[in-house]
Amino acid sequence: MKTIALRFADHFAPECGTIAAHEQVIKKIGHVWYGKLGNKVSDKMLKTIMDAEEPKILLIRSGKVERYWAYVCKAQNELPDLNEVPMYYRNNHEKFHTWFCVTRFDNAPKSIMSECIVTSSGALLGHASKYSMSPYFIIETKSQYENSK
Repeated sequence: MKTIALRFADHFAPECGTIAAHEQVIKKIGHVWYGKLGNKVSDKMLKTIMDAEEPKILLIRSGKVERYWAYVCKAQNELPDLNEVPMYYRNNHEKFHTWFCVTRFDNAPKSIMSECIVTSSGALLGHASKYSMSPYFIIETKSQYENSK
């Protein structure tokens, strides 16, 4: 499965944190839109994610050890209905240019950063994320990456 890994921080989030704020919306309406700051993810990559058997993206909390799989049912570069995003996004929505409709979050295993390969460099995600300022990485699991070579 090819997908992306996104960094996130709690700069804009309420005290409960980014993931908890999104989970509150999921509990109310069954899904939530998660916004990616900065440059858009290409339409080609969004299609690749959505074509997966179980579409998901990896969220990496900057400077912390938390990692989450976000299971997505839609992905787009257009602003979604603001009633379907956490309140704290609503005043900053113009900073987010790609949106993922998430149905659930699961904790990723602690080893996830050594189980994923950045496709552009072939480096382990854990290594690449330490030495790159990139806000996101296109990734595959080790076994899938090695089989696609």
